[in-house]
Amino acid sequence: MSTSTKSALMKRMLGAVIFIVAGFFVSGVVPTIEIAWVSGILLLTIYLFVFEIVEVDVAAVCIMVLLGLMSFIGPMVGLDQPFVPASHLFDGFASNAVISIIAVMIIGAGLDKTGVMNNVAGAILKYGGTTEKRIIPLISSTVAIISSFMQNVGAAALFLPVVSRISARSGLPLSRLLMPMGFCAILGGTVTMVGSSPLILLNDLILTSNRALPPDQKMGTFHLFDVTPIGLVLVAVGVVYFVLAGRFVLPTIKSKGTTGGDTTDYLKRVYGASYDVTELDVPAKSPLLGWTMDEVEKRFSVRIVGMQSSDGLRLAPGGLARDVEIPVGATLAVMASGEDLKGLIETNELHRQERLTVFAEVLAQTRAGIAEIVIPPDSELIGKSARDVWMRKQYGLSVLAMHRHGETIHKGEGVRDLPFEAGDTLVCYVNWESLIRLEDNRNFVIVTTEYPRDETRPKKVAPALFFFLVAVGLVLFSDLRLSVALLTGALGMVLSGVLNMEEAYKAVSWKTVFLLASLIPLGMAVENTGTAAWIADQTLAVLGDVPTWVLQAALAVLATFFTLVMSNVGATVLLVPLAVNLAVASGADPAVFALTVAIATSNSFLIPTHQVNALLMGPGGYRVADFMRAGGIMTVLFLVVMLAMMNLIF
Repeated sequence: MSTSTKSALMKRMLGAVIFIVAGFFVSGVVPTIEIAWVSGILLLTIYLFVFEIVEVDVAAVCIMVLLGLMSFIGPMVGLDQPFVPASHLFDGFASNAVISIIAVMIIGAGLDKTGVMNNVAGAILKYGGTTEKRIIPLISSTVAIISSFMQNVGAAALFLPVVSRISARSGLPLSRLLMPMGFCAILGGTVTMVGSSPLILLNDLILTSNRALPPDQKMGTFHLFDVTPIGLVLVAVGVVYFVLAGRFVLPTIKSKGTTGGDTTDYLKRVYGASYDVTELDVPAKSPLLGWTMDEVEKRFSVRIVGMQSSDGLRLAPGGLARDVEIPVGATLAVMASGEDLKGLIETNELHRQERLTVFAEVLAQTRAGIAEIVIPPDSELIGKSARDVWMRKQYGLSVLAMHRHGETIHKGEGVRDLPFEAGDTLVCYVNWESLIRLEDNRNFVIVTTEYPRDETRPKKVAPALFFFLVAVGLVLFSDLRLSVALLTGALGMVLSGVLNMEEAYKAVSWKTVFLLASLIPLGMAVENTGTAAWIADQTLAVLGDVPTWVLQAALAVLATFFTLVMSNVGATVLLVPLAVNLAVASGADPAVFALTVAIATSNSFLIPTHQVNALLMGPGGYRVADFMRAGGIMTVLFLVVMLAMMNLIF
């Protein structure tokens, strides 16, 4: 057994002892056996979450099943009735909150499938330039807006590849972009009532708590934009925080590279060639004007893989051919070795861009790259050369090198004039959509398999945006339940062909669904047995006679602590009943106290236990200490701003 495993085991054992002792202590001070049992189950839930004995969704299902078994075990231990009737044990799976979350995930996947996120990335690069102080606000505010209408972990997941591409093109370390994006995705979840699971769940919890309240104290539910002023200020504070303090609190970690980096390194190592794309502007007096692409490539041993001119953007296949002439004002995307590129630039007075701008999106690693392709024995191309078959125009393949009989022939050595033989390995630059089509072409055997295969559907942008707006419109302007309104948009995505049903199923994070649905019965047990009311009384007794805002602040701190050691859903389910009882006992507004909990459970920045932070920890190369440094200040700012705005508005 390794040292780390032994250490983890010791921590779990020590934690078990502490929680068992706490359980025995609580059982001796609670007024009823029902509260004692529910308190014990609460402690067990927290222990399972904190020490990760099993996955959090598995832990939640275990607690739900345990509550169900209590109807059988209860009479043996002195319980008169079950904490949750068996007929209502699985109500969570049909709850308004769970169905709403499923619908939001499907809607988000539909927007992603149409390439909307790629367009957003292009806009950020266009207006953000390459400076950290401009890119961070653009990325963070964009993600926050998206996160306000879908699950924040979904928004972060959608933007992860976008930020990776922005990092590669701007030269900024990924670690300095991902954390601001992730924090603002969490903050964006507080902008609307559908932005995070706790806020989606809140109205259901309010209706549940109303059953135990007298008519004159029953709470009203919140509408979609009731929390918007609070959320917008929180987002603004988060953005300003990283702009002003980012250079001090954000780590600079060398990126491991984006998708396709390992393949490119492998090809460079095996075939000894450079495959970087450079963007060149052709000025009005360049000697290159009027030359054909073929003449340029032969003379300077380069490959032109894209051209932008007054006629539009030319890419292979179809758009690029060797007889195309270089016009005035053209911008070329060129692949060449260092010496060849230098000769091309100096001889023809070309202007070199520091990084891709015109071709930043269309030639991104998610769109195009290097592939290995073998000519099989039964190929119709045997005996013909790349020049003979117009390889680039016909198939979209720009041949960079050929490996034959143990030797590699490069682009400057007449590789395009050699007749193909069975077993030739071609190293080609190709867009991934063309490569997908070539997989069914018997003239080629595709060796490269690790490349992006998710085909976007740009023709479906209109229906995707239409049904997204339909869903939002129904939420805003109708009395339909949130789940019905959002499910209308999700269903529209499927019926219009934006997604097929299999893709819709894959879009749903079933881990989140089971976590939420399985914890709802625990909240019911806490409420039904009077456990929440008892905890509220004890909290009031400890705090004594204090102003309402002190109680609210204590509740926000408690919610912040809970969300760090367990899921924000679990913290909300456990603490909303407590908040309602605290408010009723102290004469405060129970709806405002409940909202305090639902917003404060988004204050999860100190350690990477939130789903968004966990998602970004690997790609960003972060350590727990990185989150504590940047998240510590953010946690305090969140509490101060949230409490100030809530007291100002409500």
